[in-house]
Order: sequence, then structure tokens, then C-alpha cells
Amino acid sequence: MPGRIEDYALIGDMQSAALVCRDGSIDWLCFPRFDSAACFAALLGDEENGHWRIAPSNVNPMSSRRRYRGETLILETEWETPTGVVRVIDFMPHRGEAPDIVRIVEGVSGEVPMRFELRLRFDYGHIIPWMHAVDGQLAGIAGPDSVWVRGPIKLEGENFAHTAEFTVRAGDRVPFVLTWHPSHLSSPEPIDPLLALVETEHLWLEWVRLCTYHGQWRDAVIRSLITLKALTYAPTGGIVAAPTTSLPEVIGGVRNWDYRYCWLRDATMTLEALLRSDYSSEAYAWRQWLIRAVAGSPDDIQIMYGVGGERRLDEWEVDWLPGYGGSKPVRVGNGAARQLQLDVPGEVMDSLYLAECSGLKSEPHVWSMQMALLKYLESRWSRPDEGLWEVRGASRHFVHSKVMCWVAYDRGVRMVEEFGRPGPVEHWRRIRDQIHQEVCDKGYDPVRMTFTQSYGSAELDASLLLIPQVGFLPPEDPRIVGTIEAVQRELSEDGFIRRYPTSQGEASDGLVGEEGAFLACSFWMADALRLIGREEESRELFERLLSLRNDVGLLAEEYDPRLKRQVGNFPQAFTHVPLIRTAYDLDRHDGPSASPR
Repeated sequence: MPGRIEDYALIGDMQSAALVCRDGSIDWLCFPRFDSAACFAALLGDEENGHWRIAPSNVNPMSSRRRYRGETLILETEWETPTGVVRVIDFMPHRGEAPDIVRIVEGVSGEVPMRFELRLRFDYGHIIPWMHAVDGQLAGIAGPDSVWVRGPIKLEGENFAHTAEFTVRAGDRVPFVLTWHPSHLSSPEPIDPLLALVETEHLWLEWVRLCTYHGQWRDAVIRSLITLKALTYAPTGGIVAAPTTSLPEVIGGVRNWDYRYCWLRDATMTLEALLRSDYSSEAYAWRQWLIRAVAGSPDDIQIMYGVGGERRLDEWEVDWLPGYGGSKPVRVGNGAARQLQLDVPGEVMDSLYLAECSGLKSEPHVWSMQMALLKYLESRWSRPDEGLWEVRGASRHFVHSKVMCWVAYDRGVRMVEEFGRPGPVEHWRRIRDQIHQEVCDKGYDPVRMTFTQSYGSAELDASLLLIPQVGFLPPEDPRIVGTIEAVQRELSEDGFIRRYPTSQGEASDGLVGEEGAFLACSFWMADALRLIGREEESRELFERLLSLRNDVGLLAEEYDPRLKRQVGNFPQAFTHVPLIRTAYDLDRHDGPSASPR
């Protein structure tokens, strides 16, 4: 059985990633890209679906302790046993000819008997490869994929797995390297694992050195930035929401989605986090990915794309996998890519305005694209849509979507006023003011003194917390204060914030079952409380959220207060990004601020 979600740590090479459990097992790995089929899929099934464990053979497999080596993505897992202490160092070197995973077994004291077990299963745990020895390496081949395993220990084949028993003593270093390569090519040139360790540590430390944040939450901010960097697809600059698919929002539930894609709505918050931390090259790459992804007719704009900008993300179910904790279905692809979500043009306009404010100059054709986007939105902003949360129920006039339509025109006006861009600014002002008036008339409940999830609805939505952040109304406006207090009162569970009510009825999202508290929304609440002057309460909530991080500082999409477990895809960029923003704002850091609001 896989571990708890919080039992996993992330390693990656900025093109793919793996999840390593506390018991020394790699239970999730997709090669060669984040969105490729998994060759280790035990996370969504069991060991028969593919895993790679290296751990002591004479103790409880759960590690005594683990950590990242300083401010890097190099994982160190240690076991204290009756006969000695052993450490396993896991990392993925920055990619050269082919993607590699390096695992170095290091004797710390005494001597420790170890067990190695490798089960390769291509195509999400479905295909058992042909395994054979070639030039001292173990090769596994099936279809287009091949995996090569090198190490100094002889491996034995048994029960469609390869195993070994060996002993490490103090001072020993036993390295193993697993490499993916297209099966029609000859084996890749082997890397030196010990040299790769030195080089990988140096590269991460040099990257972290650029960060300008030195506030009281530096450890949390740095770990979040490293996670964000790890979720970046280096060849294009696209940033995936998470490296996993179908980790459930409730254990045993059906709210299981593939997050190995790039969402446009993440762009503004991600850009702000990178720019405030002085990572302008990463921000530029992300902005350029965004521009390429949305290039073409505005009619074809999607809410998400593949890491290379791919548009076809057809959703299908992996029916041979039982799902994490029995949570079916396991989904690959994401059907929400075809939804109408009217907040997306606002996210794009806001991102490009933010980039301009921060000195990331763009080419003239980008402004032409922005004007075409506003033209497209003019005939559509008044329609119902599926909203920020990609509900699979009926379309509605979501308040957040309308607010972001207002943002689109507001940022267009600002681009003209502040940067001299040509455009029909008076026309855009009229549309902006019309949207603002409609939202205030139809999206606000004066009896309860709160904005609502959609026009005419009594339900609330945590996305309403973003209204003051985007500048739609000032924080001191009584309507904003009332909304923040209503969301805190009605969507809070043990102090953490749910996205919206999931009960069936008017606010149905088209799915059965509940979900956990959404961690990004909880960070938004901490921001909102600060904005309305309740800073002590904001800090208290922020500290509680930080306490939910696992032992190596990672957070999933959601948290189940009843089970006291992390749930949802892991680790989640959309959680770590608002963590960075909240830390900066609460710390009142004096570094460069990219926020135009």
C-alpha cells in the first residue's frame, strides 16, 4: 500500500519528477516529461504497479528521519537500526542526454543489511517490460520506452521484479542510477553519480542564492520557491500545477483530477512570487510560455495547456489502477480544458500588465494579442460559465468570473494610461464600469452583507476573497469586510477554508461527495484578514497553515481537518505560491514588490 500523501518527498530535474516515500520507495515517476505515462505507479495502486525501494532489511521500513540537503532538492533519508545507521541520498541531476534518478546508499555508522527491490511497469503500471542484462546494466524495454539500471550490486530476477541483498558499512557509498531512454536508441552515456551529486548541489545552492527574501519565514519561502522551480518544465518555462494525477480530494472519493498541466489562472500569482523573490529569468520564461500558449485566435483560448503548449488534453480513465486508497477513477488528461471560464482573459491581462510593471518588456505583437482578447471578451463577458473551480454542473454567472472580466478591461485601460499603448480606452472604461455596476447589483446580497458565489445565489465562494486583491473594491469597503467575515463564518472548517459548499442542490458542482479544506483559499483568508486590519489573526492562521507542511516542507492541494491528513495532488504549486505571497506581505519585507495593486 502507498504511504500517506504527506509521507512523500519530491525530487525532480525540471522536466519530470518522482515521489519518494518515507519507507525508501519511489512510488511515482513519469518519464520523460511530467505528463508522460508513469513507470512507477504504486502511488495509485500497489507495488505490482511499479516501484523502487531501497531500505534496511532488518527494521520497520519507515525512516527514522529525512530532510533535504540544505536549500536543495537532494533528499536524504536515514534509518537508525540495531546494527548501525544508513542514509539513502535521492536526487535527479539536471538533465543532460537523458533523465536520470540517482540513489546513493551511504553507511553512516556500524553496518546495516539492505534490500533493493525494483519493479518496472510502463504505461501507468500496466506493461511489464522485457528485462535483460546489457554490458553490465539491467535494461527494461517495452514499446517506445527503455529504462537502464546501473550499480555495483548484482540484481536477481524474481516474480517480475529485480532484487538484491547487500550490507553497507560506515564510510561505504553504493550508488545506483536509473536512466530512461527511447527504446529504439542505444543505451545513453552513463553519468558519474558521485560527481552528479556535487554538481546538483552546487546548481541548487547557486539558484537559491539569488533569492532576495530574508524574512522570518525564509525556510518556508525557499522550500516553496524550490518546489515551484522543480515543477517548471525547463525547455518551455511552463509550470505544472502538480506532478501527480488523481490523488483524491477525499479518500475514497471521485474528485480525482490530472494536474500535470499548466493553468493560465496560476500565471499572475506565480509571476508575482517569482518577481518578488528576484527570479526574473524564471518569470520571463513563464510569461513567454503564456504568450505562446494563447497565441492565435482568442476563440481558441483554453484554461490550461500541456507543458509545451499542447491543447489536446483528452481525459480518459485508467481502469486497471484501483486509485489511491481505493479512490476511483484514476484520470489522465483533463476535460476541463474545454470549459468556458471567463476569468481566464482577466488572468492573462493581469499577468501581462504585472510583467510590464516589473520591467519585463514585451514585443508589439503581444499588445495586439491583448487587444484581440478584449475584443473577444466584449461579446462573452455577460454569459454564464463554469467558473474558477471548473465545476461539472450547470453553468452560472459566477461573481469571480465577472470580477476577472472587470480586471481584463481595467488592466487594458492601465496599459494605455501608464505605458502609452494605443487602444479604445474610453470604450474599455465603459465596459469596465458596466461590469462593475452589474457585479455590485447582482452579485451582492445586501441583507447578509456579502458577495455571493453567483448571481442570485445564497451560496458563498472562497474566490470572493480575491476581490480586494485585484483592486475591484478597497479592503475597507463594508461590502468587502462583510464578505470576508461571511466566508470565514460559513466556509471555515476548524479554521481552514473550503472552496464552496459541496452539498447537492443549487450550488452543486456536478459531483457527489465532499472535499477537504482548500489550502490556497486558506492562505487567501490570511491575506484578507491582514487587509482588513486583523493582522494578529492573519498571522495565527498563517502559522497554522505552515504547521500542516510535512517534514520536508511540502503541501498538497487540500487538508482534511477530520482525518488530519493532506489530500489532493501533491505537491501543489497553487498552494505554495500564495504561501510565498502571504509570507512577504505579513513580513512587510523591504525587497522588490511586483504587485501593481
